[in-house]
Amino acid sequence: MVSFDVPEIDYTRYTNRQLAAVPLAVLALALLVIAGWYVATGSPVAMGLDFTGGTELRVSVDASSDQEAHEQLENAFADEPESIRSVPADGTYVVTFKSSDAGPEALERQAQDAGFGVQSVDSVSASFGAETQRLALGGVVLAFAGMSVVVFLLFRTFVPSIAVVISAFSDVVIPVAMMNLLGIELTLGTVAALLMLIGYSVDSDILLNNHILRRSGDFYESTYRAMRTGVTMTLTSLSAMIVMTITATLFGIQLLTAIGTILVFGLAADLMNTYLLNLSLLRWYKYEGVKR
Repeated sequence: MVSFDVPEIDYTRYTNRQLAAVPLAVLALALLVIAGWYVATGSPVAMGLDFTGGTELRVSVDASSDQEAHEQLENAFADEPESIRSVPADGTYVVTFKSSDAGPEALERQAQDAGFGVQSVDSVSASFGAETQRLALGGVVLAFAGMSVVVFLLFRTFVPSIAVVISAFSDVVIPVAMMNLLGIELTLGTVAALLMLIGYSVDSDILLNNHILRRSGDFYESTYRAMRTGVTMTLTSLSAMIVMTITATLFGIQLLTAIGTILVFGLAADLMNTYLLNLSLLRWYKYEGVKR
């Protein structure tokens, strides 16, 4: 079994403000990216076909190069494609059109007239996409709200509970900002990745809180015990997600690439938020807050 040697960090060298400064600065930057994206596009993150509606064609193209294939695809349709993506694993191309463009039957006919082999056609209506978007985003909000309620019921104290909630919020916001920067769209698959991050975050934060607040030993001894388990667990998951992302990228599996990328950034953010932001709030609560 692979194990990680977790170093014992001397937290006494840093004040609570110093520990919290980096994760709060990263969170503020992520919120700024999301706000800027919202101002520019009217949406906090780019919506995928599942939520906007549209048509996606998977076609085979007889071309000598990838550039030639893209040129043929761009010129084959009456409407300009929203995106063209190659799938190296099977030598096909995925062509996406907005919902306002021609219908799936017309697009399939145009592809066949251009001499392309149509492998599959997927279409989502604009109204169905809007309803799916409402349900999916509502599910994320409900999951986060439910997690917050459970955490407050578990600890019954404001500071340890809000530390978990803030960390989980940051673990979701940072990957969403990275989605905008990397051009990853919000789809049902990426929503699932964000839901997984809420679970990962709560798991590591509750582990830390339990060791510090409910187990014997001084603060730093309890912190190191929690880190030996939590850091190993998170780094193992992070390594697996990196391997999955690289493999999915090589084989052109866009959905798995997007999910893996989101989880990589989210798990990295979780390490930072749990052992800097959450820890600083717990230390303040343990040594100063409970005395008031």
